[in-house]
Amino acid sequence: MTDRYTIISADTHAGGSHAQYREYLDPDFVADFDAWRDKYRNPYKDLKDTDLRIRNWDSERRWADEERDGVVAEVLFPNTIPPFFPSFVLFSPPPSPEDYSHRRAGIRAHNRWCADFVAEYPDRRAGIGQIFLNDIDDAIEDVRWIRDHDLRGGVLIPNIPPDVKWIKPLNHPDYDPLWAVCQELEIPVNSHGGTGSPEYAKTPSSAVLMIAEVPFYSQRPFVQLLLGGVFERFPRLKFVMTEMGCAWIPGLLKRLDFLLAGIRKNGAIGELRFSEDMVLPLSATEYFHRNCWVGVSQPTPEDAATREQIGADRFMWGSDYPHDEGTYPFTREHLRQLFHATPEAEMRAILAGNAAQLYDFSLAALAPIADRVGPTVKEIATPLDRLPEQPNEALLKAVAS
Repeated sequence: MTDRYTIISADTHAGGSHAQYREYLDPDFVADFDAWRDKYRNPYKDLKDTDLRIRNWDSERRWADEERDGVVAEVLFPNTIPPFFPSFVLFSPPPSPEDYSHRRAGIRAHNRWCADFVAEYPDRRAGIGQIFLNDIDDAIEDVRWIRDHDLRGGVLIPNIPPDVKWIKPLNHPDYDPLWAVCQELEIPVNSHGGTGSPEYAKTPSSAVLMIAEVPFYSQRPFVQLLLGGVFERFPRLKFVMTEMGCAWIPGLLKRLDFLLAGIRKNGAIGELRFSEDMVLPLSATEYFHRNCWVGVSQPTPEDAATREQIGADRFMWGSDYPHDEGTYPFTREHLRQLFHATPEAEMRAILAGNAAQLYDFSLAALAPIADRVGPTVKEIATPLDRLPEQPNEALLKAVAS
């Protein structure tokens, strides 16, 4: 134990360029990829700007930024545009039956790229592989590949929007073979915020409506798995909710506890009757504490306070690097602002210990780097008395450097 904190960001984003993905693509799809790439026009500023986009795949640049911020290890969610995707990887809807083979080839190219990216710094990165749910046997095959190729971050499951009728919702029992494999292999099943929204009408208010409803749709995988009995049937399944905050969890658990208690007691809620197999023996709170973790990116004061209710052992801090809404390059100031009064042992757990245990990082291997770049215990315990001057200029300077 040193006087510096080890920081593992439980939420960062990375991905390959189109040229890199081409090298990892199944040869049968290369000609189609070249034709698709010729027509694709990237609408995202951070993926068009040369200096910004390299942060997704340039290890030297990433570690220069993150070490300056005190971060020594990272959990890698996808970020760039894989082959044949219509839009940003996390916001793209699940593939249609017609698009499935090409889109699956695209995420498999990403997974291969990610495995090599992790291999550059295996002690410092936990990569998360992608799967689709159109075909359960294919999904299981991809899960096994992810595990066999040391993507110990586990799998990112698609969040199925309610208007996608060709893929079953996550509470469907047909997925049980998939959950059984994830439990057997002891790999985390990750869900990421911002996903699962339906297609909105093309109206001026739809963008605002989408932003307002994102939290609801992001939370649906947890509700579906819990009420669908998945956590009951698979008690060792590890489920992670990342970049969707956590202040909403106590209220939701309270409502679900009341619902499940009523079903257990009466077999009914009002006039709705429930079969015996829908009577879950544990409360929603008990399932959460047994099966679930949260990767809390750029937590708000409300999120930080909620850890006392959901359990500090479930809370993993995340920077959301390299996204603009993340804490870079002000992670130290952010931590001082929210956590200056947090006991050191708890701070070590939420900054590194919980993520290390879940994603299988070695804290001993990270310690020499943390001793060099990590913030001191005294620094984080010092309350922030003023915000950085000209933060936008500081951010631009940090990015430029």
